[in-house]
Amino acid sequence: MGLKTISLFSGGGGLDLGFQQAGFDIIWANDFDKEAVASYEENMGKHIVLGDIATIDKSSIPKADILIGGPPCQSFSLVGKRHVDDDRGQLVWSYLEVLSEVQPECFVFENVTGLKSAKTRDGNYVIEDLLKAFHERGYTVNWEIINAADYGVPQRRKRVILVGVKGDHSFEFPEPTHDEKESLLRKRWVSVYDALSDLPSPDETGTFEYTAPIMSDYQKYMRENSELITEHAVPRLSELDKVIIDHIPVGGNYMDVPDWVPSKRISTFKKTGGRTTCYGRLVPEKPAYTINTHFNRPNVGCNIHYGEKRLITVREAMRLQSFPDNYKLVSSTKRGKHTIVGNAVPPLLAKALAEKIKETVLQRV
Repeated sequence: MGLKTISLFSGGGGLDLGFQQAGFDIIWANDFDKEAVASYEENMGKHIVLGDIATIDKSSIPKADILIGGPPCQSFSLVGKRHVDDDRGQLVWSYLEVLSEVQPECFVFENVTGLKSAKTRDGNYVIEDLLKAFHERGYTVNWEIINAADYGVPQRRKRVILVGVKGDHSFEFPEPTHDEKESLLRKRWVSVYDALSDLPSPDETGTFEYTAPIMSDYQKYMRENSELITEHAVPRLSELDKVIIDHIPVGGNYMDVPDWVPSKRISTFKKTGGRTTCYGRLVPEKPAYTINTHFNRPNVGCNIHYGEKRLITVREAMRLQSFPDNYKLVSSTKRGKHTIVGNAVPPLLAKALAEKIKETVLQRV
């Protein structure tokens, strides 16, 4: 058996899947979203507990070697000064309470890049308060902003990763395996085309047999142990969005839409400035931008397919997140599926971290 691992704020299990692929033994997990938990159980196992971590008896959580997870970012507004009456403020403290209870050899704390500059109500930097809290519990912490594309994920997704090791032992982050340009030491970033080009045009059913040949190492990896393509239904679009998409070229965005198109949102973006990814169309030769929970909408992120006049499907978003094709979503709503996929840590990034953590921890035990 691998190193025993506890997972918090597990969602559909993107972080956990990467650790599992690296040989870790996930013995207990938790999330409060019942549909995320259902998907986790379907793919990862029955060891996940449905419920609010703030109300779970921490002494009931089994001892483990590793703790992984990342509280939702909104909870950090109160990390510097504990307000026990605020549910959002409980989440990060719940993580710290579990850390104190379980006393793992190592922990992983993942979050959005905004954590680096976020401040508490007292004016302190949140990350400094976190580092202090971890140090008080006996851990040496190293942290970096990691780009998932540097580890073989076809997506430029940046996240803050803190890794703490018990005692005075420092953690060295894994060297990137990929770069924007290929070199002697690194492969070229995995592109959108590398990830998606073997998938057929979607239809209403969303289920297909594989007919196209494997055209990249990444596609081979995605298709391992999978018999069917699922979650590949064509996304619905309003008539206005169809007109808008028709005018956006590869690599383009809302600025390419003619002024005569009757979109108040685009008109406002042009006047006040929108993000460059708004109404963005993917570039096949490059990784995608961050896949968020609203990839079913053209105005929130770069979610338009590079070769067809449509948004990306759920399966395409999962490919760009590095979920293998045999991962099955269990959700009664489209919103639930989008949330599970968009909130996840890319499993390939998680696997790279896990392998380095395994090397670090096994040197100590």
